[in-house]
Amino acid sequence: MSKKQIRIAPSILSADFANLGAEVRAIEAAGADFVHFDVMDNHYVPNLTIGPLVCEAIRPHVSIPIDVHLMVEPVDALIPMFAKAGANIITFHPEASKHIDRSLQLIRDNGCKAGLVLNPATPIDYLNHVMDKLDIILLMSVNPGFGGQSFINSTLDKLKIVRALIDKHEANGGQEILLEVDGGVKADNIAKISAAGADTFVAGSAVFGAKDDDGGYKNIISQLKNNAI
Repeated sequence: MSKKQIRIAPSILSADFANLGAEVRAIEAAGADFVHFDVMDNHYVPNLTIGPLVCEAIRPHVSIPIDVHLMVEPVDALIPMFAKAGANIITFHPEASKHIDRSLQLIRDNGCKAGLVLNPATPIDYLNHVMDKLDIILLMSVNPGFGGQSFINSTLDKLKIVRALIDKHEANGGQEILLEVDGGVKADNIAKISAAGADTFVAGSAVFGAKDDDGGYKNIISQLKNNAI
């Protein structure tokens, strides 16, 4: 039985914004699989972060995919802007779109992989009827809006249910769908999160708060991957 592929997606929300180019180069050199890019609008969530210009600025610094998580409402106007800015993956919250199927198709039409994000209390039913348009499902294990929060343990049961949905879809000939988790992921809990079915892990403060002596992040990213297997 082969080991499942583990992907680590450090969230630049916790990076040093005065040295963002160097930070994203460092995580790629350390073995990160994605750059996780948190977009908050002070409307859908109570915080304001970064937009397409920052995505465009970091794009030349890394070759790994940029994983854009839109915590904005409405979402459709920003999708082509982030695609043009160099995003590879764009995810959004179903509550923030009037037409979920259309928003997913818009992401794919702009050349990006598409996904839905479910908050801790968002029902899984939103996945029904759009599994064929999903490349990734992101489960929030904290309430969105701020970094550094603690993992909500009820997410583990939710992960198991969504993992079963994905496995059934893929077994019936459907496309591969990644299962990502975001919020409170650390070296000491990533094993149980992986065991519940996640294969892609967003880690913000856990990565950027554990810089190596040489300024890189190889030790923590290796530890996260090893603990998740």
